[in-house]
Amino acid sequence: MIGRLFAALLLLLITPASAALPAPGLVKVVLKTELGPIVVAVDTKHAPITAGNFLRYVDAHKFDGKTFYRAARSKTRPGVGLVQGGIDSKISDSFFPIKHEPTSLTGIHHGDGVISMARHDVGSAMGDFFICLGPSETLDASPGYPGYAAFGHVVSGIEIVRRILVMPTYPGGLSAETMGQTLVHRVRILSATRMR
Repeated sequence: MIGRLFAALLLLLITPASAALPAPGLVKVVLKTELGPIVVAVDTKHAPITAGNFLRYVDAHKFDGKTFYRAARSKTRPGVGLVQGGIDSKISDSFFPIKHEPTSLTGIHHGDGVISMARHDVGSAMGDFFICLGPSETLDASPGYPGYAAFGHVVSGIEIVRRILVMPTYPGGLSAETMGQTLVHRVRILSATRMR
């Protein structure tokens, strides 16, 4: 009995820190794309509504077979912009819209590698998301502006997101805001799953 207890204590002492449990509230999701995997850490502690919504789509396999379809590049700052993916507003693949969680409430601000929910009006976010590249503070909430709902960050695979950002886009668009941002060749999301 004492020998087994000693062995258990010894195992705890020699277990590397990297094998420790993940930070509370962070759930890792791997987006397996045709260009390689992108791993994101979803913050269920600070953005429970938005993170929970994203995980609901993951668990229901709603992102499987979908694409990254938009690359919005800064006109003045090379390498800065966002890459958008998800259900592409397809209602048949969507759950009900969620309540907006602004950055002023969550404390998760838009910066390099941050993942956030795409939306039209406030409270309309469903199954489309984007990943920021470079400083993106204009997407944060500010007085009189609700901003967007950030809910996590890229852990690995940011180089794939950067590759998507510079891929060719069509010159036109459905609106002035998205003019020239639709990818000519969409990048397929083969699967989206929680990491165990």
